[in-house]
Amino acid sequence: MRILFLCFLIALSNSLLAQSDTATYFSSFDKVKIHYTAIGHGRPVLLLHGFTGTGSDWKGKPVTDSLLAKGFQVIMPDLRGNGLSGKPVHADSYAHDAEAKDLIGLITFLGIKNYAAVGYSRGSIILARLLVKDKRCTRAVIGGMGADFTNPRWPRRLGFYNALMNDSIRGYDEFRKYIASKGLNPRDLAYQQKEQPSTSPKELAGIKAPVLIICGNADQDNGKGNDLQKLIPGSKFVEVTGNHNTSAWTSEFAGKVAAFLK
Repeated sequence: MRILFLCFLIALSNSLLAQSDTATYFSSFDKVKIHYTAIGHGRPVLLLHGFTGTGSDWKGKPVTDSLLAKGFQVIMPDLRGNGLSGKPVHADSYAHDAEAKDLIGLITFLGIKNYAAVGYSRGSIILARLLVKDKRCTRAVIGGMGADFTNPRWPRRLGFYNALMNDSIRGYDEFRKYIASKGLNPRDLAYQQKEQPSTSPKELAGIKAPVLIICGNADQDNGKGNDLQKLIPGSKFVEVTGNHNTSAWTSEFAGKVAAFLK
């Protein structure tokens, strides 16, 4: 009995170790430090947070717990300008796919040969760049995103940028209060909007990896998900319950993601 009990303790210890966080930094192509957390072992899944968010937004959420339970490793970076990652003081540091380059470098640094990725909101915009630029991304879930970001002059992006650079722009008072309550620097967020990439319909048409597009049934903040689905060959579009702020954190969303990535 004592031997069996010791075996149980060892197994439990190994299980807890496998689920423990490993938080560290990667030095990107321009020496900006990118903070990331990796949890679990198994097939790697990159989780990309939205605007004003951080990688830790995914922790303890149904989608993350579901992926871990199904034997995936989840990797949660803070995109540059966010969380514990470096926050460059010049807008040019966010240009020319800098965020996608950070992630491509991180995957190389970790020695990963291929991976899946899940993006939500602005994270999906960056994920679209990975699908174009990194063939190692073999499966992807684009959450909370329609086709509007394909427009280089997207009014929503320009509106956020102008409001962050000039606090006299009307209609953004609640947004400004929100970022102030989180202690965020408007300059960092403005640069992210100024240099946010757009992916053209032609580029989307060249994507070969399987893609699932998920939007809440009350979410059209970034356009219609089925419009985006039409631009990516072979992609699928599904709706789940919720709006832009709630749908990604539901068990329904988690189930759709896990089933697609398995």
